[in-house]
Amino acid sequence: MKIQFAMDTLTTEAALELAAAAADSVDILELGTPLIKSAGLSVVTAMKEAHPDKIVFADMKTMDAGELEADIAFAAGADLVTVLGVADDSTIVGAVKAATKHGKGIVVDLIGVADKAARAKEVVALGAEFVEMHSGLDEQAQEGYTLDGLLTAGRASGVPFSVAGGVNVDSIAAVQASGAQIAVAGGAIYGADDVSAAAAALRAGVTA
Repeated sequence: MKIQFAMDTLTTEAALELAAAAADSVDILELGTPLIKSAGLSVVTAMKEAHPDKIVFADMKTMDAGELEADIAFAAGADLVTVLGVADDSTIVGAVKAATKHGKGIVVDLIGVADKAARAKEVVALGAEFVEMHSGLDEQAQEGYTLDGLLTAGRASGVPFSVAGGVNVDSIAAVQASGAQIAVAGGAIYGADDVSAAAAALRAGVTA
């Protein structure tokens, strides 16, 4: 199982600093939506130039103009780009068209989708590389939130999936046991006093 580091900082400089600290222990470097909105797509280019050996994930959360938005993100250096699962099928198909042109991949983010397992099957049939079983920061902040629903949906989907929604050292074993290909961690890494150690601890929680 790969580890994806979701960086929700707001500047290119901060993102590069975080990535450098965690790079030895993670496989995918995710540039969060607030970061891309704040710094622009130049942060994608800067990250790919700094870490050409890593998969650079542009969390565009595209809802419309799928082909156009994916195309400009891939041109900037992204390897993977997100489209929202609540978007129209035509938006996802357009993004997949851009991915095919660039030899890259589209990830469909299922945040806000009620029946994640069913939608996962649909979007993979449209050409998505995998889906992200995702609960956002606002949902995670609600009392009683757990990862269980995401893990259940992932298992039920029968398609390649990642899990994002509060993954940490206590839950990473359960994420792997669910069959996820990728565990997405954000605050568990960037919120730690020692970013490098936090990333290494997550890596240590993944069995071969």
